Amino acid sequence: MIRFRLQELLAEKQFKEGQRVTLTELAEAIGVNRTTLSKMVNVRGYSTVTDNIDKLCDYFGCEVKDLMEFVKEDKQ
Repeated sequence: MIRFRLQELLAEKQFKEGQRVTLTELAEAIGVNRTTLSKMVNVRGYSTVTDNIDKLCDYFGCEVKDLMEFVKEDKQ
């Protein structure tokens, strides 16, 4: 399953810049719906379009691998 690291990237940005950045502010800055960002953070296995991933990487100045990670699921 793919897990988005939005919370971690927001925390790093907030620490570096010394000010809080909300999902609403992020949504306005990159032109992605706040609900979409919320689902990326809170819904396990949420899928999004590559355009959103591109916008997030541009905003955070990061690579795709920094934005999301593969988490192996236990198959029981």
